Amino acid sequence: MIRKLLSTLCITLCLATAALAQNQKLTTTNAKAEKLYHKANDYARARDFDRALDALAEAVKRDPNFAEAYLRAANLFKMMGNKSASFGNLKKGLELMPFNPAYANYYFDLADLYMGEGEYEAAKSNFELYLKANPKNAKLVDWARNQIKTADYALEAIKNPVNFDPVQMSGTINKFGLQYFPYTTADQRHFIYTARIGTRPDHDENIFLTEMKGGEWTVPVSISDNINTAANEGAATISGDGKTLVFTSCNRPDGIGDCDLYISFRTGDEWSKPKNMGTAVNSKAWDSQPSLSADGRTIYFSSNRGGGVGKEDLWVTHQQDNGNWTKPLNMGKTINTTGRDMAPSVHMSGSTLYFVSDGRLGLGGLDVYKSVLDNNSRWSEPQNLGYPLNTSADEGSLFITPDNETGYYSRQVTTDAGTPSIQLFRFKVPKEARSRDNSTYAQGRVYDAVTKKPIAAQVQLYNVQADSLVQQVNSDKVSGEYTVVLTEGKPYALYVGAPGYMMNSLRFDYTSPKNLSPVALDVYLEPIKAGVAVVLNNLFFDTGKYELEKESKTELNKLIKFMQQNEKVKIEIAGHTDDVGADKDNQVLSEKRAKSVVDYLGSHGISKDRIRYKGYGETKPVKPNTSDENRQFNRRIEMKVL
Repeated sequence: MIRKLLSTLCITLCLATAALAQNQKLTTTNAKAEKLYHKANDYARARDFDRALDALAEAVKRDPNFAEAYLRAANLFKMMGNKSASFGNLKKGLELMPFNPAYANYYFDLADLYMGEGEYEAAKSNFELYLKANPKNAKLVDWARNQIKTADYALEAIKNPVNFDPVQMSGTINKFGLQYFPYTTADQRHFIYTARIGTRPDHDENIFLTEMKGGEWTVPVSISDNINTAANEGAATISGDGKTLVFTSCNRPDGIGDCDLYISFRTGDEWSKPKNMGTAVNSKAWDSQPSLSADGRTIYFSSNRGGGVGKEDLWVTHQQDNGNWTKPLNMGKTINTTGRDMAPSVHMSGSTLYFVSDGRLGLGGLDVYKSVLDNNSRWSEPQNLGYPLNTSADEGSLFITPDNETGYYSRQVTTDAGTPSIQLFRFKVPKEARSRDNSTYAQGRVYDAVTKKPIAAQVQLYNVQADSLVQQVNSDKVSGEYTVVLTEGKPYALYVGAPGYMMNSLRFDYTSPKNLSPVALDVYLEPIKAGVAVVLNNLFFDTGKYELEKESKTELNKLIKFMQQNEKVKIEIAGHTDDVGADKDNQVLSEKRAKSVVDYLGSHGISKDRIRYKGYGETKPVKPNTSDENRQFNRRIEMKVL
C-alpha cells in the first residue's frame, strides 16, 4: 500500500511543483533561467518530458543555484524511472534551500532514496524534516516514523557487524542471467537452484541440478525433462534424501490459482511427472517458495491467500500416514507480520526456520530472520541475522547446510558489462546464523539378505527418549538407497522394514556432539522364515536389572506392530548376557529380561501361544568377551521365528 502511495505521490508532485512555483517566489534571479523553468512546466503538462528536462538542464546552467529547477527535474526523472538522476537532483535542490514545510513530500522522497542506498543518517534526517513539516497523510507519517526506527536499528547493527564474508560462486554455477533459491541434499552432493537464461520476465525459468565431484560443482543441467517445460518452473526445494521435489509453477492448464505447488518423486535416476498438489494445499491465490523438511513430509511455503496476517504469509502443511496432506495452517503472528513474510527455508534438523520479511525491525527492505522451535513445538520470536548479511536492499533466499558450516544465498549484482543480475554466493556461517542444532546423516542401501538385491523398504527414525517419529523415508526400489538426517542431542532408533521381511532395528546415540559424523550403513533384511533371528537393539535395562526402561517403549511397540502385521508368525524372545558375574546369575537375568518382553507383548494383545521366552545366559556370545565393546554386543535380546 505504501509503495502505491509513493507511486501516486510521484505523479502528483509534478502538479504540486507547478502550483508552488506560481504561489511562491523562485530562488533564481536569472530571468532566462526562470523563463526556461516555466517552459519546462509547459512541456511537462504536454507530456514531453525529454524537452522539459532539456529546458531545466539549460536553466541550471544559467543559474547553478536554481533549487526549484533541480526539484522539478527530480520529479520528472522519477516519473521516467531514472532513480539515480532523480536522487541527484533532489539532493542538490534541497541542499540549496532552507527548511520549508511546503516541500514535505520532497523530504520524504529523498529520505526514501537515501534508505534504499543504506545511507541511514541522511535518511533519518530527511524523514525527520518530513515529520517537522506536519504532513496530513497518516499512512506516510506512520511509514516515516517506522523508517526512523529502522535507521536507528541499522546504525546500531552496523556498529556490531556479524562475521560475514560471502564469496560469489563460480561461473559454472552463475552461468545464467538470474539464479536463486539454492538447496542441497543432506549429503551436500547435489545442489539445485532456479535460473533464467536471461533477465527479462519472458525468459523461461527452470530448475537446474549440479553434482559435487572432485571438490567442484559440475556443469548444471536441467533437473529433468519431466519437470522443466515451456512454462516457468522454479523456487524448488528437495528432501534430504534427494527423492522428493516440490516446486512452483504458474498458469499451467491444471493450475488452481495464480501460482501452485507441484510435487515429483525420484525413482532411480528418473523423476515422475509432477502433480499439482491440489486444493488440499493450493488456493486460488499465489502459493509459492516451498521448503521441505528433511524427510519430505512437511512443507513450509509463502502465500497471499485469505485468512493470513499480512500481504504474504508463511504457511505449513504436513503429510499424513495415508499420503494425504493436511490443510495448510498459517504460522501465526509470531512469524507473520502485516508486511511481506516470504522464502522460508527450514534447516535439516527441523529446529530452525529461516525466512525474509519487511514487516519487522531490520535494515530496510526484505531482511533474513531465523526462528527456533522450542521443546513445546512453538517457534521463537524471529531474530534478525544482522549486518552485513542483511543490508538496505531486499535480501533473497537463504540455505544453511545440515552441519551449519556453509550457507548459500542470492543477491542482486551488476555484471562487468553493467547488466543487473542475481547471482549465487556461498559463505561460512556466522554463529548468529547457525541453526540451533547441527545435523549429519545416515546413508546406505537396503537389500534382501538372501538374494542381495535392492528392495523398497520403509525407513523410520525415532527419538527413543520421546518415543516420537522424527523422520520417515522409503528406500529406492531400483537402487535400494536411503538417507536419513541425524541431529545432535538425541538417541535414535532406526527401523527398516518391508512386507514379508523381519523388522530390523539399529541404534544411534548422538547425545554427545562428538559423535556427530555421517554414517554409511547398508541394511540387509531377512525374509520371514523359521529359524531366522534378529537382534532387538533398542531394548534397555539397568545393569543387573530385568525391568524394561521407558526408552524401550518404541522398540516394544514396533514389535507389537510386526506381530499384528504377520498374524501367523510365532516367535521366541531370547535373552543373552556377557560373562561378567556368575554363570547362574547371568542365566536367571537373561531369562527374566526375555520374560519382561513377552509379558509386555501379552499385555498389549499378542496371544501368548504365539510367543515364548528363553534365557541363554552367557552361553551364546556373538563376539569374544575380551572388551567392553564386545560385551555390549553380547548383552542382547533376540527375536527368532519358530
